[in-house]
Amino acid sequence: MRAVDIIMKKRNGSSLTKEELAYIIQGYVAGDIPEYQISALLMAIFFNGMSFEETAALTELMLQSGDVIHLDGIEGPFVDKHSTGGVGDKLSLILAPMVAACGVRVPMMSGRALGHTGGTLDKLESITGYRTQLDEATFRKIIQSCGFAMTGQTEKIVPADKKLYALRDVTATVESIPLITASILSKKVAEGADALVFDVKSGPGAFMKTIEDAERLANSLVKTGKTMGKKIVGVITDMTEPLGRKVGNFFEVEESIDCLKGTGPQDVMDITYRLGGWMLVLGGKARTVEEGIDQCKTAIKSGKAWDLFIKNIELQGGDSADMMKKYGNYRAPLVKKLKAPKSGFIASIDAYKIGLAGVYIGVGRNKTTDSVHPDVGFIFDKVKGDSVSSGDTIASVFAHSETALDAAWPLIEASLTIADQKPDHAPLIIKEITAL
Repeated sequence: MRAVDIIMKKRNGSSLTKEELAYIIQGYVAGDIPEYQISALLMAIFFNGMSFEETAALTELMLQSGDVIHLDGIEGPFVDKHSTGGVGDKLSLILAPMVAACGVRVPMMSGRALGHTGGTLDKLESITGYRTQLDEATFRKIIQSCGFAMTGQTEKIVPADKKLYALRDVTATVESIPLITASILSKKVAEGADALVFDVKSGPGAFMKTIEDAERLANSLVKTGKTMGKKIVGVITDMTEPLGRKVGNFFEVEESIDCLKGTGPQDVMDITYRLGGWMLVLGGKARTVEEGIDQCKTAIKSGKAWDLFIKNIELQGGDSADMMKKYGNYRAPLVKKLKAPKSGFIASIDAYKIGLAGVYIGVGRNKTTDSVHPDVGFIFDKVKGDSVSSGDTIASVFAHSETALDAAWPLIEASLTIADQKPDHAPLIIKEITAL
């Protein structure tokens, strides 16, 4: 078997066998197949796509390239949620304890901020002492103790994905739906989940800018996952506006606290409850999504979800007392107000522009090696649909330097659109795709 023959086969539009894919993946991880040949294959896949069977085989091989977390011996069910990334998306911090409070275990492997999208690990690490690099024994112990654990990808988990993703990033093949699917699913299956709910975001602030592209990705995730024997649901949600009223690492921890105490913004809770309802259905704890939503609401109202959140912080080395002491006070020293330039209604606040501005002030990063600031970000006094008078404060922006604020400010100003008429209401849940 030769790599060049496999490249030629895919270039000509044919499907690859599992044996051919195994030859490529194993050879690449071992260093026997050079990057220029893998680059050629990635481009052939980008243009010709892959069948769901091919994508499932690629996912399995990537999964088998490294360690897999084993949760045998722990009573399930195990269900996780994954978001394709957005601005102000703090849902994982709320969902995990809420769903765990309803009897579903949540083994969650999360990522870091990159580009305009935020990262769950950065938000958790803004809590003093919180550890996100857990070995398997600790991961298992924490799941047994509080029903969920939050960890990052280690060097030994899906190493093929790490290598392929870095190469996709420099060969303009990141947007390939089959390659995105294999990347996401291999990591999520490696963490031990039996079923998965995907929050596939669509809009300016999302990776998938159009509903059509989001639907293609959701279908690929659902059908490929089903081919692998997993229960999968894809929920397409809107990411035109920032989610909630706070954007920034510790700022989003604060808003998660509000949500877990029952006082969070309506848009955040609407999506959180919907995703949580589906997680309970997949875990066999609810017969319908509506029944699952009712259970999730009870978990919030009773305080059980909050109690598990605090327990998890302490189990993962965090200082919950310090977190509450910082609540409302942990702010970067410089603040600048975004004011309404005229009276009217907020027609939109562009999530993509806010996300990019966040990179300048240190919410996110351009490269994986960049550092982030836990105490910078945005607090919105007004959101889409609100009426404003000229000079009203729309948002407060916190940063560590005037240079950072100056770089971010043109994007922040350009994100705001004010109209004479109140905008129409747009649904947050756009479509749901299932293969149960």
